Parts: sequence; C-alpha cells; structure tokens
Amino acid sequence: MSALSLRSYGGSRGSSSMSLGGGYQSRIASRAPSVYGGAGGQCVRVSYASGTRSGFDLSSALGGDNGSYGCNAVSVSEKATMQNLNDRLATYLEKVRSLETANAQLERQIREWYEKKKPVISDYSKYDATLADLRRKISAATLSNASIILQIDNAKLAAEDFKVKFESELIMRQSVEADIAGLRKIEGLKEELVYLKKNHAEEIAALRAHLSTSSVNVEVDAAPQQDMARMMEEIRTQYEGITEKNRRDMESWYKDKFDELNKVVASSTETLQTSRSEINELKRTMQALQIDLQSQLSLKAAMEGQLNETESRYSMQLNQLQGMVNSLEEELGRMKTDIERQAGEYRMLLDIKTRLEMEIAEYRRLLDGEDVGRTVITKKVETVQVQKLPVVTKRVRTVIEEMVDGKVVSRTEDVDMEVPQN
Repeated sequence: MSALSLRSYGGSRGSSSMSLGGGYQSRIASRAPSVYGGAGGQCVRVSYASGTRSGFDLSSALGGDNGSYGCNAVSVSEKATMQNLNDRLATYLEKVRSLETANAQLERQIREWYEKKKPVISDYSKYDATLADLRRKISAATLSNASIILQIDNAKLAAEDFKVKFESELIMRQSVEADIAGLRKIEGLKEELVYLKKNHAEEIAALRAHLSTSSVNVEVDAAPQQDMARMMEEIRTQYEGITEKNRRDMESWYKDKFDELNKVVASSTETLQTSRSEINELKRTMQALQIDLQSQLSLKAAMEGQLNETESRYSMQLNQLQGMVNSLEEELGRMKTDIERQAGEYRMLLDIKTRLEMEIAEYRRLLDGEDVGRTVITKKVETVQVQKLPVVTKRVRTVIEEMVDGKVVSRTEDVDMEVPQN
C-alpha cells in the first residue's frame, strides 16, 4: 500500500483539495503566477514523482520534464494526446469492469462450489434411542448381577449355617443311637435276668420236691436245730422281694429314659429331615442363580461388544468427518489467498484508474489556462509483512520527498517495525 500527497502553488485562486483512491491524496495551494515558461503565468511547468508509475504521466504527455512552452500551448498534438489519454482511460475502465465481472463470477463459482462440496453428514440420531436403551439394559444387568451375587453370598452363608446345624444334629443323633444301643443291651440283660430267675425257681422247686420225698431219720443227741425249711423260705421270700423291688425300679428308670430318648430321637429326626429339605432347596436355588448369573454375564459381554463396535464405528466416522473438515479448511485458506490476491490486483487497477482520472482532470485544467507553478511532495509508504512461524513481523517504510521544478529538495525516510497482535 502506498500513499501520494501533492502540494502545488499557483496563481491567486483559493486552495483546493482532491482525494485519490487507493491511498493517494493531492493538495493544491495557489500562489502568485509563476515565471517558469513565460510571463503572466500563461504557461506551466509540471513536475510529478511517485513511488510507483502507471506507465505514463503528465510530464511525458506534455513532452518532457524540463520543456518550456509558449502562450499558444494548446495545439493539435495536445488534442491528440488528450484523445489518446481518453482512449487509454476507456481501456482501463473496460478492464476494471471486466475484472469486476470476473470477480463476481469467481465469487458465484465459490458459492456454488461450497454448496456442491458441502459435506454430507449422516444423521445418526436414529441410533441414539438404541444406544440409550442398550445403556439402560447394561445398567440394569449390572444391578441384577450385583443383586444375584449378593443373593449367592447370602445363600452360601445360609448353607454354612445349615451345615453347622446338621453337624450338631448328627452328633446328637449319634449320641441318641449310642443311648438306644445301651438301652437295648439293658433289655437283653433284663431278659437274661428273667431267664436266670426262672432257672433258679425251677432248681428251688426241684430241691424242695427232693427234700419232701426223702425220708432220712437222723437222731442226734444235741440241742434242737432250727427249721431249715422255714429259714430257706424266709431267705427266699426276702430275696424275691428285693429282686422284685430292684426290677420295678430298673424298669421304671429305663422306661423313663427310653421315653425321653424316643422324644429326642423323634425331634432330632424331624429337624434333620427339615434341614435336609432346606439344604436341597438352597442347592436348587443356588444352581438356578448360577445359571441366571451365567446368562447375565453372557448378555453383558454381548452388549459390551456391541457398544465397543458402535463406539469404534462412530470414531471412524468422526475421523473421516474431521479429515473432510481439514481438507475444506485448507481449500478455504487457498481460496482466501486467491481472493486476497485478486482484491490486491483490483485495488491496483482502481488506483491506476483514479490516477488516470486525476491526470485527465489536471490536464483539462491546464488546457483551460490554469497556469501554476507547482511544488510536488511525494510520500511513499511501503508495508512489508514477514511471517516466520511462530512470530509475524510487520515492517512499515515511509519515504517523503519534496520536489521543486523536478529537483528533490528534501527527502525523509522512516522505517517502523511492529509485531501484529493476534
């Protein structure tokens, strides 16, 4: 980007200003008639300097930088030169219009390309309900698995308790069986006692019969003896009473003991049967829970596999879309660069057009007899932007030249460095 400032001094007219497109500005200040090129200010000498030239200027159109003209400066050659300038202006205007048309066509093509190349994004919202349902099922299966594991642990604890109860009942049963065996042994001893009593009674009866039938007369000259039969009868009666009393006591004790043991055995047997049925029921429940757990684990594994597959598919599609977005961004960057380049060319042509219009206007004023002596001050600004990752440096170079009669009387140059903020 460059800027041009013109300052001129002429006759007694008031000062006037003119704006130049694209950063150029001209200021014309009038002063007393110039003595250059003739008296009375009827002829002029024009000096023009700029950072960039459009291929021609007024000095070349008027025949040089240092030429002097008389009062009759307007001639046929000058009219031809003006016609040539008009033709060149028309050519440049036509070129500007053609570039504007091409720019509009390029913008339309860019919009059409964007419309055609717009990425087609598939609608995966229809899978959201399925994914949400699968997630809910997985959560429910997880909770169900935790509940089943808790039930299995409770069943194991209950089985351990029943096992302890079974062992204690088994020990009690073994004790009762040992008591029953002792009672049976007592019954055998009682039967043996009855058999021995019976044999003893038979022997006594036989002995009595033998004594009653025998007739032995023994005369002993001694003191009278006691009656042996009576003594034997007393002894027998006494022993029979003792035996009968012992038998009744024994029978009563063993009967009470046997009844008590029968009650214990009956209650133990009932408890054992109940424990066995509960153990069997718990075993069946545990097997059913294990089967249910295996089915839930299989369902969980299947759902996790589906979820992983869905996530991998979505990740692949996301990578593809990201690649498309990156390619579109690169294409957009290239297009922006191209548009900026064409905009720069357009601005350059617009600057040339503006300078041509100003030169024609100035030339017309000269032809109309505006005699001025002019001092030209040229200001040229050059902007260079250097981009080195990761720092972008911008350098602005400003050159100001003051020219009088085609001679540079002063020159000022300034260079600024700045880093643009992102």
